[in-house]
Amino acid sequence: MADASTTPTSIDGVTSLYRRFRPGRFVELRGQDHVVRALQGAVKNQRVSHAYLFSGPRGTGKTTTARILAKALNCEHPLDGDACNKCASCVAITKGTSLDVTELDAASNNGVDDIRDITAGAWHGTPGSWKVYIFDEVHQLSKAASAALLKTLEEPPPHVVFVLATTDPHKVMPTIRSRTQHLEFRLFNGETLSSLLHEVERAAGLSADEATIEAAVRLGRGSARDALSALDQLLATGSIVESQPEFDGLFRALVDADAVAALKSLAELAREGWDPEQLAESFAGDVRQVFLLQVAPEVADAVDSDRDRLTEWGTQLGLPRTVRVLETVGRAMREMKSAPEKIVILEVAMVRLIRPELDNTVEALDERVTKLERDGVRVEPSAPAPPAVLRPIGTAAPVTPTLPVKPAPAPVAEIVEPETTAPNGGATLDLDDVRARFVERVVPRTSRGAQLLLKSAFVRSLDGQHLTIALPSEEMRQNTELIAQGLRSAMEHEFKSPLQITWAVDPTLASPAAAPASTSRPIRSREADAEETYSADETVIVVESAGDHLITEMFPGATEIT
Repeated sequence: MADASTTPTSIDGVTSLYRRFRPGRFVELRGQDHVVRALQGAVKNQRVSHAYLFSGPRGTGKTTTARILAKALNCEHPLDGDACNKCASCVAITKGTSLDVTELDAASNNGVDDIRDITAGAWHGTPGSWKVYIFDEVHQLSKAASAALLKTLEEPPPHVVFVLATTDPHKVMPTIRSRTQHLEFRLFNGETLSSLLHEVERAAGLSADEATIEAAVRLGRGSARDALSALDQLLATGSIVESQPEFDGLFRALVDADAVAALKSLAELAREGWDPEQLAESFAGDVRQVFLLQVAPEVADAVDSDRDRLTEWGTQLGLPRTVRVLETVGRAMREMKSAPEKIVILEVAMVRLIRPELDNTVEALDERVTKLERDGVRVEPSAPAPPAVLRPIGTAAPVTPTLPVKPAPAPVAEIVEPETTAPNGGATLDLDDVRARFVERVVPRTSRGAQLLLKSAFVRSLDGQHLTIALPSEEMRQNTELIAQGLRSAMEHEFKSPLQITWAVDPTLASPAAAPASTSRPIRSREADAEETYSADETVIVVESAGDHLITEMFPGATEIT
């Protein structure tokens, strides 16, 4: 078990912090307790495997742990399965001069001849008890080199241990993975990195304030080596302002839905010298922390004041908007790889996030509908109509509706007619029944995106097995391709018959009163609704389209000159 309070061993003559304070014993390793338990227990009980596979992100201690294992196996004075780090063997391994340890960079020595030279020398004796071969980035070996290594892994010499390190274990041949003990290394959490940097700062006699330590932890992103390198750089420059782009202006623009402010914020960051791809990657990292702080705060890496700041932005954005921002920025990062003007891709992505009407995804449609529901769109009676040459924007001239006169019901003869059947053998469908069942049973069976789209739909007509459904706008009709399959399945499940659906556009459905499909009450005729709600003392406003209505909401009292 690693002791979290033990300061890493300092190597004399080395100036960079990540090399100077590289752990030299199992007890100095932190954040990888499961690996320490497995290896230290194997050395202590003399049950060491002939081959290990260390996998994990960069800077998590794979190569360092392999060297510590070599020290523990050849230490002259081992203690509880750990190296003393003081004997001649341990010092030689630390300096890289030991004949008992051979390190190979598989990225640059990935040929079959390089592996054959290594495997041929594995049978030779060494001064120590064990001969340890460390292959770094083993996934970059060629197929021929991997095949040459496989034979030695199957029948290794009794005094040899192979340690294979990689950041991509899935790229290692399955036959090689099956002949090794696989130990996975994990990224360090913020508390572990902060503790490490504070102890290194004290041991090295540095003068780093808390803000510098926090910045180094944030830049490390879970990697101990990257965090120590960042601390080195921050201390050398003496400033943390330029170490990370400042995205508060961009977050504020997203919260306020201000496209101009978003573009200005991006322009300022570009003038400061930040590369567009770097900006997108860093912003995606911050948005990811915002997302994690809303869903699983214990998983987030943000610490102290940075954590409080991102938590506040998450509260203002909300989870659905945060997810859409993360997905949109991710798509922009992929598009930027082949774009000649990368900043344009990022600018367009920001404007689409602020103006969802420019985005044709289901998520953008969901956001637009949610906004309309939150704002409570409604139409109120207006003042008397102006002269004929002027009319209020979004309205038509007042019309005195003539209510239909219902004829007296004619006497019905008691005649029993044979029941007509549909092509599939079922009873003929009735339009009113189809309308009611469409709202009450079919729509709830569809997906969330389909329900949002069908909320304002209206079943216009039924001709045999041919159903016509009207929508308020052409844009919504174009989005029906995304929900066609799910709606068709729900219709067949309800009516036990395959229906052919034709989509139509009816701008009058943009008015809430004219969209009977959006309610859960039984469907009645539109004339009956007009008869119930109309009063002779009121002026009826006819909303010709959703666009006219939005103009009316934004510019109340404005008039259009015709």
